[in-house]
Amino acid sequence: MKLLILGGTVFLGRHIVNAALAAGHEVTTFNRGKHSLEEQKSVEKLTGDRSEDLSALLKRKWDAVLDTCGYEPEVVAKSVNALKDSVEHYTFISSISTYKGFRTKGMDETAQVKSLEDGDEPEYGSLKVGCERTVEKVFGNKALIIRPGLIVGPFDPTDRFTYWPTRVSKGGQVAAPGDPDRNIQFIDVRDLAKWTIHLIEKKTSGVFNATGPKEPLTMRAFLNECNSVSGNKAQFVWLTDEQVLEAGVGPWMEMPLWIPASAEEHRYFQNIDCTKAHRAGLTYLPLANTIKDTLEWDASHASKIERKAGLAPEKEAKLLASSDESTRMQNR
Repeated sequence: MKLLILGGTVFLGRHIVNAALAAGHEVTTFNRGKHSLEEQKSVEKLTGDRSEDLSALLKRKWDAVLDTCGYEPEVVAKSVNALKDSVEHYTFISSISTYKGFRTKGMDETAQVKSLEDGDEPEYGSLKVGCERTVEKVFGNKALIIRPGLIVGPFDPTDRFTYWPTRVSKGGQVAAPGDPDRNIQFIDVRDLAKWTIHLIEKKTSGVFNATGPKEPLTMRAFLNECNSVSGNKAQFVWLTDEQVLEAGVGPWMEMPLWIPASAEEHRYFQNIDCTKAHRAGLTYLPLANTIKDTLEWDASHASKIERKAGLAPEKEAKLLASSDESTRMQNR
């Protein structure tokens, strides 16, 4: 299969390229050329800015295109229209952020999505919905829409998952937020990439949620697995939502994977139903593999990058100190 990948050099796109090559496909990437994939010698690399110049894609033919970096409907429309006669199948990587609130547990693909037409603000989720509709309008039953949750693993530029394996590996007292038994969700980028290629091979169409793991995972179980992988050097100090909020710590980016119960609009953000994806062949690497491989990748890149998420050490120290003080007050 001849596959065109829009993007393909940073995170998900990089792993999709690897998965496509491993499956024996012929790969062409189209991007601005800002990131190198020197190790992928067999990949044809086309350079251009999708928002301005798609001339490199004209008068070419591919079996399928996979769009990993579409965020604005107007820009996606340009690639859709440029490729409508050049490819037989269009895959668009969207997001579960397209859903209009997360007040219901176990939301599936039929849940209400945001809409610019209905007056929703033009932000990440509503713009992704606009992109989805742009693709579907032109490609119809030849369009595949994938809505991932938090994507994690090697080459993740966000640190939203990486923070926990790296912090736990350092040992000592670790500030752990909220209810230890609340569910969390994420998907290893390699699982998502491999499954996406599988769907394209079968010319699958429709909309699919894509997060994991298959069985419910609690924050306690996740942190314990992080600890096990790195030698059980950490001791977790569990803090209530209120304690974390009172310390001025923000959810998700500053305290990754944590959404306080008081955030009702996002309460079940990590309780998405992926039954449809499972039936379509989505499988998962063991959690320990994801943690171990992320740690190893991070160790080889940490000195070159600035952390984009996670609790600063000095702020964690203050949070732990306030927890000790609270405990002393309760025991008087």
